[in-house]
Amino acid sequence: MTVKKKKSKPNGITLSMVMIILMSMTIVLILTLIKIYLSNQIYYESKKVNKIQREVETLRSEKVILQQNVEALKFKNRVTDTIFVIDDMENG
Repeated sequence: MTVKKKKSKPNGITLSMVMIILMSMTIVLILTLIKIYLSNQIYYESKKVNKIQREVETLRSEKVILQQNVEALKFKNRVTDTIFVIDDMENG
């Protein structure tokens, strides 16, 4: 009677397992680097946007102040012109 031995699979790490592990690690590394790059780009763009928004708010505030100054000068000119017209009428 002959006993047939089952061929057992070799225990340990095979070349295909190493290749799968290396490919998986490469994919994870590439995806991580892409995420880091995109996060940095978003951060720097948001800094630019915030700076521009602050400048816009500053310019809007300056516009309001300048409009108030213009209105004050217009009022002053109207009052001054009226006084000169009244003086001219009294002297004339």
